Amino acid sequence: MTDALSEVLKSPGAFALRSLKAFRANQGLLLAGAVAYYALLSVVPLLILVVIALSHWLDRTLLLETLGRYLGWLFPGQAKPMVAELARFIDHREVLGWVLLATLIFFSSLAFTVLENAMSIIFHHRVAVRRRHFLVSAILPYCYILFLGAGALVASIVAGGLEVLGTHSIEFLGRSWSLDPFSAAALYLLGLAGEILIISSVYLVMPVGRLSFRHALIGGVVAALLWEVTRHFLVWYFARLSQISVVYGSLTTAIAVLLSLEIGAALLLFGAQVISEYERLGRGGA
Repeated sequence: MTDALSEVLKSPGAFALRSLKAFRANQGLLLAGAVAYYALLSVVPLLILVVIALSHWLDRTLLLETLGRYLGWLFPGQAKPMVAELARFIDHREVLGWVLLATLIFFSSLAFTVLENAMSIIFHHRVAVRRRHFLVSAILPYCYILFLGAGALVASIVAGGLEVLGTHSIEFLGRSWSLDPFSAAALYLLGLAGEILIISSVYLVMPVGRLSFRHALIGGVVAALLWEVTRHFLVWYFARLSQISVVYGSLTTAIAVLLSLEIGAALLLFGAQVISEYERLGRGGA
């Protein structure tokens, strides 16, 4: 892959244009719309499952604060109403029966199935060589849900520790220095690192065949940095310019969440396209 890397570094603009053309040829925006729609159906039951599981081990306030912080990364400006709904569900979680639980598990896996199909289109050079067994595709979403739940547990514990650290101060050179700025910076870096690792894990798991961690990390960094720029723009747009609440009324949260999901899905698939084009460069593909 040294030749591919040197070619990218020699003309990064040409490689970016090539990736954009391939993304358009693969109907990337259409695929992103399908992924966003099924993700909208999946994200609520998935969050409910995570909250039900983690509420047995974590303090309710800590859990909701952590989810609210990182939901703000995924749904800019819409974290508060979603956390409020999750809080109400925790208060009435005893009504959850086995039928409802099975329904939640089923719908929480829909987005993974559609995402896997979208990845197979982008990595078509892999699918032509090797196909994934249908049992693996059936089990994969539920394994990934367990992985996300474990990641949420670790993030909640670490975030709680950093928040407690932010309430302390140290004495240095005769002055008292608050650790709150350090805590805020550490929380942001923790979220960014978790975002990159989650996206990279999607690139490792979803495409057919084995993908090197280095390639997955390249795509994860590209998608995460693009999303960070987009996320801050969306926060500014919804706060300053958007009249979405006037136009859509009670549907505001759903429309804003769907818009965020579609933009995020497009960037996620574009990161996959970057990996695909990098692989094809290394193999001499046109």
